[in-house]
Amino acid sequence: MATIFTKIIRGEIPGYRIAEDENYYAFLDIHPLAEGHTLVVPKKEVDYLFDLEERELAGLMVFAQKVAAHIRKAVPCKRIGVAVIGLDVPHAHIHLVPISEGSDLDFSRPKLELTPEEFKAIQAKIQF
Repeated sequence: MATIFTKIIRGEIPGYRIAEDENYYAFLDIHPLAEGHTLVVPKKEVDYLFDLEERELAGLMVFAQKVAAHIRKAVPCKRIGVAVIGLDVPHAHIHLVPISEGSDLDFSRPKLELTPEEFKAIQAKIQF
């Protein structure tokens, strides 16, 4: 059975695409810690990030680097924080979160509640 991320990639359920290539896909997290919080995933379904083959993991990180650069240009922040948790969805993914201090990357914090229009506006600023 396809993961929710695969369904987003295929367009079976809505998502806010930021970027994609033949192997990787980036989209806005619908429960963001900050404006611009983006998930970067391999299109290949692999549950655990470190089960990816070396070249796939390296490719995912290079793709994430490009996405992070676009987020940083579009969203005021000091850095783009990176987190790998991977407990909620059985599909390897990296969180890219605009941060200005370490506590901005605390996943126990309340998430932002954004409207579809707000998501679309953020998407338009970052998308490439």
